[in-house]
Amino acid sequence: MTFLIQQTMLYAIPLMIVALAGVFAERSGIINLALEGIMIFGAFIGVLFVNLVQQAGIFDAAYAADNWIALQGFELLAMLASAIMGAVFSLLLSFASVNLKADQTIGGTALNLMAPALVLFFIRIIANQNTLQMATGNAASWFMIQKSYFGYGRNDEMGFFGSTFIDRTYLASYVCILVFIFLAILLYKTRFGLRLRSCGENPQAADSLGINVYKMRYAGTTISGALAGMGGFVYALTTANCTANGDVAGFGFLALAVMIFGNWKPLNIAGASLLFGLFKCIAASYTSIDINGDGVFLLKELGISSHFYRLLPYLITLLVLAFTSKRSRAPKAEGIPYDKGQR
Repeated sequence: MTFLIQQTMLYAIPLMIVALAGVFAERSGIINLALEGIMIFGAFIGVLFVNLVQQAGIFDAAYAADNWIALQGFELLAMLASAIMGAVFSLLLSFASVNLKADQTIGGTALNLMAPALVLFFIRIIANQNTLQMATGNAASWFMIQKSYFGYGRNDEMGFFGSTFIDRTYLASYVCILVFIFLAILLYKTRFGLRLRSCGENPQAADSLGINVYKMRYAGTTISGALAGMGGFVYALTTANCTANGDVAGFGFLALAVMIFGNWKPLNIAGASLLFGLFKCIAASYTSIDINGDGVFLLKELGISSHFYRLLPYLITLLVLAFTSKRSRAPKAEGIPYDKGQR
């Protein structure tokens, strides 16, 4: 059960934070189909930051001394770098959508096509191969929280809570949860959030009250890019061993499905992320899941093809959207370029 919960969280938390990224863009009136591309770019920036800092030897002493607090600070800096560059990358979508009044679906698709090509181009220049990875060690040895950090030995027990939510987890996951809670409150309990949502529902009425619709849409898309970039690095760190290869396994598109299934509401999105994360966990680890704790891997013993388990998350996505999309209520003005002279 501990393994199942930990693995579900590893997949659910990046989905949750990237789905919230989509909410901020679409609540402001911009359709952000570029979440996949921004995730890819954010993952590359984060891994590159880790690689360069390792090569510079800045944290070698901390790693050698097992100074996990310094290493967690290093992890947070990488997340910050990914968020900043994700926000910068999203400005391309903002400029095309707000200033040029271009079709937002086409703009997002163009960024999704450009991001992996751009990332692979830089990886080939930097590493002369198709995958960028850490200069030394791996994500688990550098960044994973171990129970030994809290004075527990190999044979000591931390209890179910400690073994599940502390031992062999990543600080990045909990930072994402805190960011998610803070931004959910910002979106629904502050003046800024009210103004942002009004620009996605009725921008003409918002403009008549003195709200700058263009600035709010830039703000919404920039926050969206920062969250998607951060989510891309967290995905690469927790599930891809801190590597970047121009691919995030369709997590950006899954996040869009989570956003629609969650009806653009943060609490619903959190629940939907756990559901999709569970199926991703089953797809990735079905041979290791021991439900009864008796050493019998029931899913493996069923004899079902491994391809079915890998297909399962995406199949569930299609089924969920088929049955729930009719009840979803998107912001009324999303995808519609704002014309100040229109009433």
